[in-house]
Amino acid sequence: MLTLDLIDRSGHVLASWQGEKELQTAVDRTYEEGDAFRIQGPAHLMACLDTGLAYSEVYLKNGTWTYRMPFGAERAAYAPMAFEGSRHVVMLREMDGEEIRQSRVISRNAHDQRGDTDAFPHAAANIETRGEACFAARNVIDGLHTNHGHGEWPYMSWGIGTREDAALTIDLGRTVAISEIRVLLRADFPHDSWFSALDLVLSGGEREHMDLVKTDRVQSLRAEHRASWVRVEQLVKADDPSPFPSIRQIEIIGRDLD
Repeated sequence: MLTLDLIDRSGHVLASWQGEKELQTAVDRTYEEGDAFRIQGPAHLMACLDTGLAYSEVYLKNGTWTYRMPFGAERAAYAPMAFEGSRHVVMLREMDGEEIRQSRVISRNAHDQRGDTDAFPHAAANIETRGEACFAARNVIDGLHTNHGHGEWPYMSWGIGTREDAALTIDLGRTVAISEIRVLLRADFPHDSWFSALDLVLSGGEREHMDLVKTDRVQSLRAEHRASWVRVEQLVKADDPSPFPSIRQIEIIGRDLD
């Protein structure tokens, strides 16, 4: 059973909808700051909480998920039409067994948000340039490959603010079988520099090294692992005058365990 509640900043339920394995509904409200969706459903869920966001696979570790509507400075990382206006469409669907078992980009989640969350995948880092939403960790799993610019949507990325010990972790919420990890650099050259190397640390303690080149294309590492999270660290800036290397997307290819 799927349950969708629209709640205000005080937690009062403004509207509620239910569906057996799929739920699609229109929401008639001009969202106010503090509004949120409270979702209850199966662990493996396909979700689109606004048509300005990509349909995403979301893993609910505890069967519940609270999604806060973005306001203020957070909106820099969202499409201008997302969550705007007085009428919206929400789509939720339970994933089937075949979908769960197949290999896919298991790290993609356009609905990830900064801070504590009860939905995965979730990206978090020890630094985000100036604390701005357009340089937040969540941007590397939003599914967009738009890397020929920098700053606000659709050119968001993860910026490290020149911090030498910068690290970012993608938490998948459960242990999965990983077969490949892909990295897409931001490529707004010559404004941008780039990372010439980085390390990938997995939850089981394994470490993989990736050498990278200056390109606007995806670079990949094939490696078989079982892990619940992957951390990017030991980032090496290329010898380039620009002080701005950045990562646009990280994609973990994998499948759920039987």
